[in-house]
Order: sequence, then C-alpha cells, then structure tokens
Amino acid sequence: MSSRPSYRALLAVPSLPRVIVSMQLARLAQAMVGIALVLFTLQAYGSPALAGVVTFASIFPGLLVSPIAGALLDRHGRIRLVALDYLVALSSLVLIGGLSAAGALPAPLLVAITVVSSLTGILSATGLRSLFPILVPRPLWERANAVDSNGYVIATILGPPVAAALVAFAGPQAALLLIAIPFGLAVIAIIGFHEPRTETSSSGRLFADAWAGLRYTLRNPTLRGLGLSITVANLTSGMTTIVIPVIVIRELGYSDAVVGLAYAVSGLSGLVSTFFFGRFDTRGREWGMLVIPMLLFAPPAALLWPASGALGPIAPAAGLALIVVGQFLFGLINGPLDIALFTLRQRRTDQAMLGRAFAVSMAFNFMGFPIGSAVTGVIIGTSVVWAIGFGVVAAVVSAVLAAFLIPRRDPDESDEPGEAVVATPA
Repeated sequence: MSSRPSYRALLAVPSLPRVIVSMQLARLAQAMVGIALVLFTLQAYGSPALAGVVTFASIFPGLLVSPIAGALLDRHGRIRLVALDYLVALSSLVLIGGLSAAGALPAPLLVAITVVSSLTGILSATGLRSLFPILVPRPLWERANAVDSNGYVIATILGPPVAAALVAFAGPQAALLLIAIPFGLAVIAIIGFHEPRTETSSSGRLFADAWAGLRYTLRNPTLRGLGLSITVANLTSGMTTIVIPVIVIRELGYSDAVVGLAYAVSGLSGLVSTFFFGRFDTRGREWGMLVIPMLLFAPPAALLWPASGALGPIAPAAGLALIVVGQFLFGLINGPLDIALFTLRQRRTDQAMLGRAFAVSMAFNFMGFPIGSAVTGVIIGTSVVWAIGFGVVAAVVSAVLAAFLIPRRDPDESDEPGEAVVATPA
C-alpha cells in the first residue's frame, strides 16, 4: 500500500509516537533548564559572567566527547544511552537544587556539576535525531524533520515561560527540582522500546571508531561546511541567551517571568514556519534555505541595541516591544533553516556512520552556542553595545561561510525536487 506524504502517514510509522513523546518531555525539560540555570545563577551569585560560564559548562564539554558518544551509539544502540542521559540530567538538577537550598553550593561546584551533566547530553540529542532516518521512510524525512525541529520549538514556547514562572514564584532551587520531573517521565515513555537493527561500520575498538567518525565528518564537504557556518551562526544565539535576560531584568526592570515570555514568542513563530516549510520537498533548495536565513538573523539581533537603551533612553514598554519583534523574526527565519539542515545532513551521510557522523556534526554545529554565551558574559560587563555587535557580526559571517563552503549539489545525489511515494512500513 502507498499514499502521499503527510503528517498522518508519519504518525503511522510503528513506535514513532512513543519516541516523539519521550523526546518532547525531555526537550521541554531541557528548554526549562537553559533559562532556569541563567536566572538561578543571576539570583544566587549576581554575576552575568558566571551565568555565561555556567551555560558554557552545561554544553561545551559534551560537544568535545561527541566522537566517542557517536561511536557508542553506533555500537550499543540509541535508546538505552538516551535514557542514561535523561537520568544524569535528572540527578544533576536534584543535586544543584538540593545543595543550593542547603547553602552548600559554591560557584566552582556549580560549574563542576554542570560539566558532568553535559558529558552525556550529546547522547540524547544525537541518539534521537539519528534514529529518525532509520525509523522513517525517506519520502517522509521532511515531515519527520519538521516534527523534530518543532519539538525544540514547542519546548521554546512552553519551557522558558514555565521555568521563569517557577523561578519567580517557587524560588530558583525549587524550580530546578521540579524541572527534573519531565526527565523521569521521558525515561518511562521509552521503557521497552526495541529499535530496529541497522548496518554499522565498526573496527571493534571504541576510540578507533570515534576517530573514524571524526575523520568522516571532517572529510565530508557538506558536513564540514554545515559545521563551520552553523556554529558561527550559533554565536548569535549564545549572545541572545545572556543579553536578553540582562536587558529585560536589569535595564527595563521587568520580572523573570517576562524573560520566558520573550523567548516563547520565537517559539510560536518558529512553530508555524517549521510546519509550513516541512510540507515541501527540499531537494535542490537546501543551499538557499540555509544561506538566506543566516544572513537574515542579523537585523533581529541588531534590534537589541535600541532595546537596551545603548543608543539613547527608551521606555521599558518600547524596549520590550523591540525584543519581542526580534524574537518573532528569529523564530520565523529559523524554520526553513532547520528543515534544510536536518534533511541535507540525512541525505549526504552514509547510514553506516549515522551515529558518529551525527554526533560530531551536531556537536560541531552547536559549539558556537556555549562559546557565544561565555564570550558575551565577559563582554557585557564592559559594554552591551559590543556584546550585541558580536552577535550581529557572527550572523553575517555565518552566511558568507555557508555560501562558499556548503556544496550546492552532491554528484551522487539527485537534487531535483519532485513528488515521492510513501511505502507503508510492515
């Protein structure tokens, strides 16, 4: 039996709904953790610089071990390692919240706990994303990628406002303890799931496999070009993670809850954008869907200058309105970029290398976010103008890198757009 590609056909793929439920619970918790840790650090230690360091420590170490994580995923399966990461995240939040409530959490220990937690983070991020092309028929990849991307978008809509409200009304320590609950529910959702068998290329030695995955990714022109350009684009995202809370709370005088609402706006616009672009066959269109959005990230980032009052006095309502407009545009622009990024990477990666190539590629792509947060945390103490300018320049540079480094076509691939027929899996 066959049918036209549709979101309904996607949900009919065996076991996929369970994976999506688990993924969504965990991503909601992850979205809450990001903003909750920043607000927790600002309240408990009063230091934007430390907030940048904590954000960096919660992400960057895990990116460094991505080749090993990818090798483990290819050798030992994905679901059990995804569950391991969720349990580590749960334990870390309980530890941070509990120690802080007891007055026994100095800044170095906070950073150390976030470092340990980050080491397993790549397992769930890569494990689920590399599972989609295995579970889902190829004609449904764009729609699967839309659901994947919107998993983050929905988490962005709900996570930051809920996290900010929990911090505002329950206190930062209690907020972290409550955020641990969805991680536990995510583990329960995938208990008993049996993932399909896949071909894999293995030497039988973990570090040799990890090195092979790193070499494969760096030698693949598409993955290399995506890595360099996307990581520079993520410097801009890292900048906004630190700058927006500082502007909203310190410069405009709003509460923690308003910070979450500002982030939710980008999630709402991104949700519509991603579902819209997920309906189209992206073959032959990916290059433009990557380069143009990267360039368009610069204007919304630049709106933070007048919002901060750096260019002249501004009313709090007007400053907040500029931030909201910028976040709305960020979400709208990010939709086609995510669809093109995910689909192009799937098409141009050898299936036998999925775990390793995806782990290295995703780590490479995301590395700019923690770096951008850490750099911004340092710069903003001196000048908010320079901090925002750092993000604006990064957006422009990322578009230039993408234009020159990402191959428009793969000689082994047909890039002509066209209709596809879905074979319903047995």
